[in-house]
Amino acid sequence: MPVVRREVSDRTAFGKVVKWTFILFNILMLGLLLLSCKTNSDAIANASSQAEYADAATAGATIGAGLVSGTLIFLWLAGAVILGLFVLFTRRKKIIETEE
Repeated sequence: MPVVRREVSDRTAFGKVVKWTFILFNILMLGLLLLSCKTNSDAIANASSQAEYADAATAGATIGAGLVSGTLIFLWLAGAVILGLFVLFTRRKKIIETEE
């Protein structure tokens, strides 16, 4: 007689909320990083248009852009690791159903 084995592993309601929070967090952080890149490039371009202190303004805008981008990347990685662990720990164990 053939034996049919089927794996069942559906998430609980809390697990689904955690999973979608993880996905939305990553989408939000990608959007913030892209917006930050656009804003930083505009700030650097506008800083160099000032005549008297163009070099100092450009250097300051570049340093500020690096700090902002580095902070966003750090927050993204820290949040992704923490939420990823929650996603990993809230999954249900696989249940194997056998039918004869």
